Amino acid sequence: MRFVGIDPSTRTGFVAISEWGDVLRANELTGVGSQDPKRMASLLGEVMAFVKPDDIVCIEGFAFGAQGQGVSVQYGIGWGLRVALFRRGIAYTEVSPASVKKFATGKGNAKKDEMVLPIFKKWGFEHSSDNVRDAFVLAQIARELKFSQEVGEPTTTIKYEAEVIQSILNPSEKKKRKKVAK
Repeated sequence: MRFVGIDPSTRTGFVAISEWGDVLRANELTGVGSQDPKRMASLLGEVMAFVKPDDIVCIEGFAFGAQGQGVSVQYGIGWGLRVALFRRGIAYTEVSPASVKKFATGKGNAKKDEMVLPIFKKWGFEHSSDNVRDAFVLAQIARELKFSQEVGEPTTTIKYEAEVIQSILNPSEKKKRKKVAK
């Protein structure tokens, strides 16, 4: 059994860990070439070459507040990966960027560089790529989700980790906004 974390981006983080938490693969994938759609297609192919049918996968959700020229490419890659997983019949759990940060640090608004030390202290994992570090945390979330689902509640004893797992297992319903007449 493998637990996989995917942080989709132009430099996609991919991490697979064993059920004991051992790192089996940790890569930053970029695809081939500099022109889209060839680069995007090759990136999706790279990621899917590493995914196995029985993997338990968590993928980082979209950063809806993000801005800039590269955002549309990142959304394209994110949706491309979701479609590729769907076509192969591989279920995945989407985890918000804030939940990834909170699971690692206890703070949902932690900066990328503020995650380095907590990840190393907690799991002994280090990598130069923040995309791979995020994918590692996603793999840890996938692992915790599996064991938590087996017992029906979070198995972690760390409060903020349990809050993240609980929010994924039992998401609160979003309230619909009332339309204001003009």
